[in-house]
Amino acid sequence: MRQTRQVRRMRAARFHAFGGVSVIGHDEVPRPRPGAGEVLVRVAATSFNPTEAALRAGLLQGFRPVELPYTPGWDVAGTVAELGPHTGGFAVGDRVVGWLDRAGAAAEYVRAPAGSLVAATVSVPLAHAAALPLAGLTAWQAVVEQAEVTAGRRVLVNGAGGGIGGFATRFAKRAGAEVIATAGPRSERAVRRQGADRVVDYTAGPVAAALDRPVDVLLNLVPLSPSDAAALAPAVRPGGRIVSVATPIEPVAGSGVRATHLIARNDPARLAALVALLDAGELTLDISATHPLSDLADVHLRSAAGLLRGKVLLTP
Repeated sequence: MRQTRQVRRMRAARFHAFGGVSVIGHDEVPRPRPGAGEVLVRVAATSFNPTEAALRAGLLQGFRPVELPYTPGWDVAGTVAELGPHTGGFAVGDRVVGWLDRAGAAAEYVRAPAGSLVAATVSVPLAHAAALPLAGLTAWQAVVEQAEVTAGRRVLVNGAGGGIGGFATRFAKRAGAEVIATAGPRSERAVRRQGADRVVDYTAGPVAAALDRPVDVLLNLVPLSPSDAAALAPAVRPGGRIVSVATPIEPVAGSGVRATHLIARNDPARLAALVALLDAGELTLDISATHPLSDLADVHLRSAAGLLRGKVLLTP
C-alpha cells in the first residue's frame, strides 16, 4: 500500500484582504519545500518596514501588486533547515540573512532563493541581523550611490530616527560629511549615537527654518505633505542634490539641484559588505523593540500612530 507523506505545518502571519489591521491573520499553513536553487530557512526574526503597512492597506497594488493571502516579511535572519535540489553555497545549519523580494519571512519557515542570502553577522545575535537588509541597503544606495556623499559635504537627513535614517546618518558620517539630522525628542540620543553633528527637533517647527545655511544634500526618508515637501526644497544649495525614498521633492526651479526618487533594490553582494562592516564595528544596529509575530497588528497600529523608532523585530 502506498504511504502518504505527512505534510509538515507551520504558523504564518498573512494579509487576507486589503484594509485595516483586522485583515492580519495568524494561520497554520503547510511548511514550504525548497525548489531548485532554493533553501528553507528557519526564521529567527524578520523586521517591520512601514511600507508593509501601505501594502496591507492596498495602497501599493498599482506599483507592487501581491496576491492574497499574503505573508509579509522582506527581511529575514535565520538558519538553513533544508536545501533544494541542485543548491550550492550553503549547508544545513548555516546562519543566513537576506532581503526576500517575494517576502514571506513573517512565519516560522520561509523558502528563499539561495542567491538572495548571505552569511549572517557573528557579532550580534542572529535575530538582530534582520534589522539590516532592506533598511541598510536603502540607506547605502541613497547616501553613497545616489547622493554621492563625500567628505566635507553638509547633509540633512530628514527622518533620521527611523529604520533607514540611522543607517543613512552613519553612512554619511562615515563618508566624512557634516550631518544634520531631524528627529523627535525620543530619538535624539540614538541619532547622536549614529554620528549626527546636530539634531533638529522636527516637532518644534519647520525644519528649513532651523537651518543657518543651505545644505549640499537632502536625504528625505519620510512621507511629506505637498506643502512640507515644497518647504524643504529651498534648504538645498544651488547645484546640490535631493534623494528621497518616500515623497518625491521637486527642486526649486532654476536651482540646478538634481532630485532622485529612489526605489531601493536588492543587492546581496552589498549586503555581505554591510555585514562585514557590522562585524568590524564600523556599523551598529538601532533596534528599539522585539515583539512576537502575534503582535504584528499592534506593531502596524503603533507605526500608524508614529510611535515607532529605529528597527522593530518580529520573532516567530
